[in-house]
Amino acid sequence: NPKRKYVMCIPCCFTVSTSEVGVVETWGKFSRLVQPGLGFVFCPMERLVGRVSFRVQQLDVRVETKTLDNVFLTAVVSVQYQVLRESVFEAFYALTNPAQQITAHIYDVLRAQLPTLELDAVFEAKEELALAVKNALSETMTAYGYQILQTLITDLDPDQRVKNAMNEINSSKRLKFAIAERAEGDKILQVKSAEAEAEAKYLSGVGVAKQRKAIVDGLRTSIVEFSQHVDGASTKEVMDLLLLTQYFDMVRDVGSSPHCRTTFVPSSRTLA
Repeated sequence: NPKRKYVMCIPCCFTVSTSEVGVVETWGKFSRLVQPGLGFVFCPMERLVGRVSFRVQQLDVRVETKTLDNVFLTAVVSVQYQVLRESVFEAFYALTNPAQQITAHIYDVLRAQLPTLELDAVFEAKEELALAVKNALSETMTAYGYQILQTLITDLDPDQRVKNAMNEINSSKRLKFAIAERAEGDKILQVKSAEAEAEAKYLSGVGVAKQRKAIVDGLRTSIVEFSQHVDGASTKEVMDLLLLTQYFDMVRDVGSSPHCRTTFVPSSRTLA
C-alpha cells in the first residue's frame, strides 16, 4: 500500500557502569531497566533517559538557628543515603531533586528541636538530634525509593563572641579552682610548719630540762664529794666555789668568741 508509512528504528548501543542501572523509555513512557554492561535501544522509538546510581551518597547541610537561651548557632548535618534497588522507578520519577527534599526535612527537624534546648544541652544531645533527623528522613524518603543509612551532626558552631564568653567562663572556673587548691596547699603548709615548730619547741624544752637536771645532778655529786674529801668545808662554801668556777668558764668562752663585743668593767659597791 503506497499510503502506509513505516518508521525505521536504528539500534543504538550504550554502556551502564557497575553499581548503576539505566532507565529506558518507549515513546516517552517508562519501558524497562538496563543492568550494568552493554545495552541497546531502538532509536527513535526507545531512549535511554537516565542512569540511577546505587552508590552511597553524602549530603552536608548547614542549618542556622537559635537555642532556648537565644544563642544563634550553625549546625552541620551529614546525611548518607542510597537508592533502594527495588524502588528505582520511584527514585527516578518521584523526585526532581532528592538533595533539596532531604535538606528541607533537616531544616524542619532541627529548627523544631534546637529552640527547645539551651546551648549546653545542645552539645550533650547531639546523638538524640541526629536520631530524630534520621527517623524523620527515613519515614519520608523510603516512599521515594531512598534509604537513609546514617545521619551525623558533625559540627555545632555558635557565634564567635559566645565561644569567647564560654572560654572565659571555663577559664574563670579553672582559675577559681586553682586558687582554692593553692590556698588549701598554703593552709596545709602553715599547719605543718606550726606543728613542726611546736614539736621543735617541745623537744627543745625537754632538752633544756634534761640539761638542767644533769647540771643539778652534777653539782650535787660535786658538793657531796667535795664535802667528804675536804674537812671543815660547808655546803655554802662549796656552792660559792662552783659558781665562781662556772663564772670564769663563761668569761673565757665569751672572750674567745671572734665576734665578741662585750667589755667587763670592774666595779665595787660601797655598803652604807
